[in-house]
Amino acid sequence: MRFEHLGVEPRIHPDAVIAATAVVSGDVEIGPDCQVLHGAVITSEGGPITLGHDVIVMENALIRATATNPVHIGDHVLVGPMASVSGATIDDEVFLATGTRVFNGARVGARSEVRINAVVHLRTTLPPETTVPIGWVAVGEPPQILSPDRHEEIWDAQRELDFPGYVFGLDRSTPDLMVQLTERYGRSLARHVDDLRVD
Repeated sequence: MRFEHLGVEPRIHPDAVIAATAVVSGDVEIGPDCQVLHGAVITSEGGPITLGHDVIVMENALIRATATNPVHIGDHVLVGPMASVSGATIDDEVFLATGTRVFNGARVGARSEVRINAVVHLRTTLPPETTVPIGWVAVGEPPQILSPDRHEEIWDAQRELDFPGYVFGLDRSTPDLMVQLTERYGRSLARHVDDLRVD
């Protein structure tokens, strides 16, 4: 399913194959020989998304851009089932395994591997040919790659990255943080009410 969002329709190369149950919405450009499988969602929430050539987006993966964080995915990239990429840059020949999460402002260098259920956190840059092991977390600049049992170290690095401030423009210490966050984000997402299906 393809949707015009905020007045922009997806641009899909004729050699790309988009499954009937995939959703492609808004300012999205998909290059030649890409494959977008069933249940995948590629949605521009105000910023552009570009996929190079020979990109595979597997079942139930999510790719989302924001007005402040576009998404660029290079050539020969595999985005695994149930993986998500939000406002990040993925260089060429990267493998994002099942269930990986890549957050806003992150960059994954060429020929890197982010293995099953691993995380590349907010504003983290992985140099080329980096591996994030199964379930581990890459966080900070320069990145630390930490096992999930090292939560306090992950949190120390993550806190300075300021997820609510960077992504939502809100101070973490705001007493009604979730009230403000959900109301503000909800207003932004409500712009989908005017989407037009174009296929």
